[in-house]
Amino acid sequence: MNTEAVSAVYQQLKIVVIDGSGLGKDALHIYAGMAIYLAMRLGLRRPVWMAWIAVVIAALAGEWLDIEGEYLRGRLAPEPGHWHDIWNTAFWPSVLALVERWWPRRDAAPTPDLGENAERGLEQA
Repeated sequence: MNTEAVSAVYQQLKIVVIDGSGLGKDALHIYAGMAIYLAMRLGLRRPVWMAWIAVVIAALAGEWLDIEGEYLRGRLAPEPGHWHDIWNTAFWPSVLALVERWWPRRDAAPTPDLGENAERGLEQA
């Protein structure tokens, strides 16, 4: 399958999703980015950086297919429009990846309860 065919299928799929959901393109970019990130993190149990990279690759690939489709139709959207779509797709996954980086882990070992020994350590100091 060549680039033109892939782009045409992608454009048709986008039209079906936009018409079927009733949502705007910006909202769909946000939902797609979050779905990819959460699927990678929760479903496939991938590390934060892998999930974030998957979102960025998907955003770049989607915009590349959009540009190819615009060339096929003979009209090219301005460049800021494509960067806006990439930003919409990657913003919230980026925020989640940064927050998750410093969020305390559930599997971290709890502080052991030393009982009387805890106070004894302070008295000796």
